[in-house]
Amino acid sequence: MAAQNFPCSFLRAAVRGFAHSPAVAAPVTAEQMAEKLREQKKPKAVPEVPKDRVLRRVQEYVQQTRCFQKLHPNVLAKVLKKGILYTNKDIVVINKPYGLPVHGGPGVKTCITDVLPVLAKMLDGMKAEPLHLCHRLDKETTGVMVLAKDEMIAHRVQEMFKTRQVEKKYWAICIGKPEPEEGIVDIPIMEKKVDSHQSHFKMTLAPNYRLSLEDKKLRKVRRNRDAQLAVTRYRVLSSWSTCSVLELEPITGVKHQIRVHLAYGLGCPILGDHKYSHWSKLAPQKLSQGTLKKLGLEQVKARYLPLHLHACKLTLPPINSNEEEKIHLLCKPPIFFKLSLKRLKLEFSESEQKEMKTD
Repeated sequence: MAAQNFPCSFLRAAVRGFAHSPAVAAPVTAEQMAEKLREQKKPKAVPEVPKDRVLRRVQEYVQQTRCFQKLHPNVLAKVLKKGILYTNKDIVVINKPYGLPVHGGPGVKTCITDVLPVLAKMLDGMKAEPLHLCHRLDKETTGVMVLAKDEMIAHRVQEMFKTRQVEKKYWAICIGKPEPEEGIVDIPIMEKKVDSHQSHFKMTLAPNYRLSLEDKKLRKVRRNRDAQLAVTRYRVLSSWSTCSVLELEPITGVKHQIRVHLAYGLGCPILGDHKYSHWSKLAPQKLSQGTLKKLGLEQVKARYLPLHLHACKLTLPPINSNEEEKIHLLCKPPIFFKLSLKRLKLEFSESEQKEMKTD
């Protein structure tokens, strides 16, 4: 009787849905329904929070990386806005968080590129043009990142990067200590396939000279056509026992240049660089017992260590002809970086300590 109050189309749709419902083929018994309700009422397992402060931080950064992929673009734009280091009529400079990719790719749901239109509107109103990328940082790298407010400015800044007018400096905590303590690594880099049980690609060195196994003399080799010139200046700021902290200035801008030059050129991979700590396999970085003890970690937890590479300083030449002064940008390292410095007893000079405290 009551069904007469519903439109016929609604009834037909309901009948079709019921006819194709799994419940028709296999009716749910009262016992099954009660079991389902009991399962729903069971408290969900809460991940155990480690008592150790370092392990808590490790867990937090793993969760943060996963969380970025679930955030709504508006929420992520607010996170980036909160981390703005500098802005003027031409550019916006952000402090890129750890674990946030710049571009999209396999398995990437949210990246910085996706939220640039939203961030622009938050800063300059609904009619603002989307912000433009001027350069890129790796997903695991933190620090200074420049965005342009229009396409013309973006091209201008990009050209400055290409012609090496921009001064960039990074801090990295490394395993071991390079000898000499200051120098230049000038070795070309190329991408190469690694043939192992899990085939993959990595950037690697493509030197112009090789040591002959027969007479131990250097032999100049033919330059690989896929190799790119790569030059990195480095300087040890502090060292203690098994680790050191370096200031790095990439003269060129090849993909993963700093990571490859440190790991394969100087034999001092960056702490938390699981990709370039081995060549023939994809595995967590192997740390010495001394390093693990200082960090308060077990080797099985080392896989969660974040990459300790931070873009700390960037100097831009005048962007417009009416400007005379360079723009000097500083960015203090993230908390996990500072904690590792403290644990490993790596100390900066007074000038660097002041920069670390700069907001």
